Amino acid sequence: MRLHVVGCSPAWPNPGGAQSGYLVEEAGRRLLLDCGPGVLSRLRLREPWPRVDAIAITHLHLDHWGDLVPWAYGVLYGAGREVAGPELWLPPGAAAELRGLSRIGADAVLEVFDVHEYAERTPFTAAGLAVTPLRTDHYEETSFGFRVEGAEAVLAYGADSGPYGMLAELGREADLFVCEATLAKPEAGVRGHLTESEALAAFRASRARRLLVVHRPDELPLPEGVERAWDGLEVEL
Repeated sequence: MRLHVVGCSPAWPNPGGAQSGYLVEEAGRRLLLDCGPGVLSRLRLREPWPRVDAIAITHLHLDHWGDLVPWAYGVLYGAGREVAGPELWLPPGAAAELRGLSRIGADAVLEVFDVHEYAERTPFTAAGLAVTPLRTDHYEETSFGFRVEGAEAVLAYGADSGPYGMLAELGREADLFVCEATLAKPEAGVRGHLTESEALAAFRASRARRLLVVHRPDELPLPEGVERAWDGLEVEL
């Protein structure tokens, strides 16, 4: 299994950065986890139009799905017309939400992708990989992290989350734990993101082999020895 970090910016892009998009490859098949603004253009640097078997979206905050709209228009009118469309896995109820966003073209997403909705804690198969969605605490948004299991490796992707027990379960003994650390200090009230110390605590509790910090503003440093993702990073699991 190989992970390609297409984009890892927080809700505001780091300089020159793309927002959330993580391409997982195994045995010639490709699964894209999230598809935020900037991800499609980065993927097009690799090939004229992305050949992806499946896309799985963690939640409907724009920085995690926004490039599905230009992807749909590229399939309808542009270079994507000659490429088979991928499966699209959405959180429960998300298809209806996108249908209601026709003013920004989101209904086109439902037209061009092979759309499915996953269910909490119910594994599904995407691009030949077993994916288990676990609910995260992300303000009032319905949001999930993904545990992705291949033939010989396990990747945990926490997406956006507050500092709660699910993260340790999600990352349990994974080969790689991709975990956000957006904040410099904890938020007051309802939580939706992690500080670096909270990300490290979740990683240690999970007993995963390796931590990769994402969704972190460039201006916030990390402690020495903590690995920060960058756009274009490739990791062999």
